[in-house]
Amino acid sequence: MSRIKLVIITLLLCSCQNTIKNNVNEILYTPYSFQSISEDDSIKGSILIYDLKNNHYYSNDFDWAQVGRLPASTFKIPHTLIALDLGIVRNENTLLKWDGKKRDYKIWQQDLTLKQAFHYSCVPCYQEIARKIGVNRMNKIVNSFEYGTMNIHADNIDKFWLTGNSEISQFEQIDFLKRLYLSKLPISKNTELIFKELFIVNQNNNFTLRAKTGLSINNEKHNGWYVGYLERQDNVYFFATNISPNGKYQKTLNKKRKDITINALKQLNILPQ
Repeated sequence: MSRIKLVIITLLLCSCQNTIKNNVNEILYTPYSFQSISEDDSIKGSILIYDLKNNHYYSNDFDWAQVGRLPASTFKIPHTLIALDLGIVRNENTLLKWDGKKRDYKIWQQDLTLKQAFHYSCVPCYQEIARKIGVNRMNKIVNSFEYGTMNIHADNIDKFWLTGNSEISQFEQIDFLKRLYLSKLPISKNTELIFKELFIVNQNNNFTLRAKTGLSINNEKHNGWYVGYLERQDNVYFFATNISPNGKYQKTLNKKRKDITINALKQLNILPQ
């Protein structure tokens, strides 16, 4: 991250919105005023988009994008990969049984397939999976994934991604997703194929969108994520959006995570208007 920080400093010293090129590794960093976030006074944060083909980052706030924050339910991405690779779940149709206890959302109060649990962000489902994985295996595999800085121990094995000191930045989210896309994670090919199919949220003849939301509430402070990548025939674009409310939390934050990201992709002509 040291090279990124040097580039960010250069960006801050530049009053115009020009593209800055890091000649060491040929990465482009362009400050970009995404209207979907700059014109919304109810939120603050950063949209970070990475163009794989051109090795090019865009963001309205590169400083914000470097700060580590709780991954919340975006951790369900590595969490699911680990569960699949260890055989704790077999595929997207593996049934996760409801224990009959009341849960925070009615949609969680039923048996769910792995795919449903992932997209419904069923916290109790993944807490049970985490306990089955255990502290030692979780630490070992998460470290091998180079996924942010997770603080995992016996007292928090079923909540370390939701509360506490675990953290991952937007740059680290994209780095992890890029390695997933490029088949560079230490997982089996079968695990990768199952997960990539499960990960899809929208697909048509023009693109495939894979994404996951996340929302943490730590010390009464809300923080929302939307991370993933969009494949087109000519290129792949990775994104990691992280926002917080300007003032009191409102449920509209949940929808805005996705909406401002999609609008940013449209503004860059990655998605059609």
